[in-house]
Amino acid sequence: MNGKNYYSRRFFLKTSGALAALAAIPATVKSFYMDAKRLIIPPRQKQPLIVKVNKQTHKLDVDTRTTLLDLLREDLHLTGTKKGCDHGQCGACTVHVNGERVLSCLTLAATLPGKEVTTIEGLADGDQLHPMQAAFLECDGFQCGYCTPGQIMSAVACVKEGHTKSVAEIKEFMSGNLCRCGAYNGIVASIQKVAK
Repeated sequence: MNGKNYYSRRFFLKTSGALAALAAIPATVKSFYMDAKRLIIPPRQKQPLIVKVNKQTHKLDVDTRTTLLDLLREDLHLTGTKKGCDHGQCGACTVHVNGERVLSCLTLAATLPGKEVTTIEGLADGDQLHPMQAAFLECDGFQCGYCTPGQIMSAVACVKEGHTKSVAEIKEFMSGNLCRCGAYNGIVASIQKVAK
């Protein structure tokens, strides 16, 4: 036909149909994704929470899935407690609940009503350092300092629990707290100093 390339009506209909189908896919996929998300992930539920942290009472509305670690760092802005592994394996997030050490990354905030939480910020008495904090300074119980808050909180509990009869016992009861810098000798010396 005079050397010109003409397209048939059939070609036009097939191409138009394919383009229309492609244009419809994102809306369909998005709709499917939103429906699946509603079925798999329940909507966030908030609950009122009254918690005592470092001798101060706080009234909050928190997600029922919030961990104590996230409550401390995100809601109360107490960033001394560190997020290390977020799986309860490194001890960087150790705090005291009713005087006992717990891993705050594994503790739900919803379990805290009626309990008292102490973080590294609550150990000192004003400008007077806790004896364990002072011992860590004197005995070089830290290097980079990232794990130090959790180490100190565990060390205080270790002394309180009476697990300081030998170096082996101290190491055993501090084994849940990892120091990536390897300042273990200073940590043990700090605990021994306070335990005397």
